[in-house]
Amino acid sequence: MFRKMRRFKQQLTQDECVEVIKGQVRGVLSVHGEDGYPYGLPINYWYNEADGCFYFHCARTGHKIDAIQANDKVSLCIYDEGYREEGDWALNIKSVIVFGTMKIVEDMDKKLEICRGLVGNFPAEDGYAEDEFNKLGKVVCCLQLTPDHMTGKLVNES
Repeated sequence: MFRKMRRFKQQLTQDECVEVIKGQVRGVLSVHGEDGYPYGLPINYWYNEADGCFYFHCARTGHKIDAIQANDKVSLCIYDEGYREEGDWALNIKSVIVFGTMKIVEDMDKKLEICRGLVGNFPAEDGYAEDEFNKLGKVVCCLQLTPDHMTGKLVNES
């Protein structure tokens, strides 16, 4: 169903993919947009290593939600900041592509867990997630991306 990586010598192991995912907090989420156009957007995420899913928060309406409700298959691209070998101009970047299905999370306890996870990616005061959730929990929309396939590679931009 999913293609094998053509440049397999550059392929990352699953553990290396998880390392890249855990080391970043943003990616580009792509959905099936309107009129056949893809729709990709930068987005913050929380990766829950316990269940292997990615979580997001967003508005309850808009292009992204309409697209997900029309077709739940999405992809998420995550890449690191890269590095240069000493004396070399080329940047080496590790990237991960996740293919999976997206759903809206309705359970309030799960939504609070997601908000805590997302807040944990950024500097925040203790109790910030709970305070915000108490104010906005009923209107926040949380999304769960369940991976079907994940692959990563190391690219040298020379």
